[in-house]
Amino acid sequence: MRDHPHEGATAPGEHGGPVGDGGDSGSHRDPADVPEVWHGRATNRVQWLLAGAGAACMALGIELAVDSAWTSGLAPLVMSVVGCVLAGLLVLFGTLAFVHVAVRVDQDCLEVRCGHMGLPRRRIPLEHVVGADFAPRVTPRHWGGWGYRWRPEQGTAVVVRRGEAVVLRLGDGRSFTVTVDDAESAVRCIRGRCGLNRKRAAGH
Repeated sequence: MRDHPHEGATAPGEHGGPVGDGGDSGSHRDPADVPEVWHGRATNRVQWLLAGAGAACMALGIELAVDSAWTSGLAPLVMSVVGCVLAGLLVLFGTLAFVHVAVRVDQDCLEVRCGHMGLPRRRIPLEHVVGADFAPRVTPRHWGGWGYRWRPEQGTAVVVRRGEAVVLRLGDGRSFTVTVDDAESAVRCIRGRCGLNRKRAAGH
């Protein structure tokens, strides 16, 4: 994982050139330079600490249910137990789901899978992509927190750590951002793959 030393999030529209522009857009890329399938991932080990807090909440709820003398009444105890267990489950799911993210780019789509269970999952057909940009610095502050985020002026994002990210601009005007290691390679692959797909479509 590469994390850049300067602070601040990259503003939308400042990530790089769109698909189809000059340079490394992929419109003139040799098909041999574009990998058949690109794999990438990003990890945030700090999430394990938060998961530990969730497990502690669940343990507290179980301990209250098992060891309490029940002297304060049934209703308050049940509320305490249920509250602790539910809070623990929410924290565990919300953190373990975003301990890491896996990104896959093939001939047809970009797929993002979060956590060990691969959920939540997002699949974006490359035919819907009109631009792929490299963002050198994306932070949770930029998106209002970790995890799967949505902001009306910025689109959606999967943010598991600070650092580089891929920003897709979609045909419906929205954007999708995902933090992933070696994001520049992912952008080159997406640009090249989109260029090749459009060449095939033009040939038909």
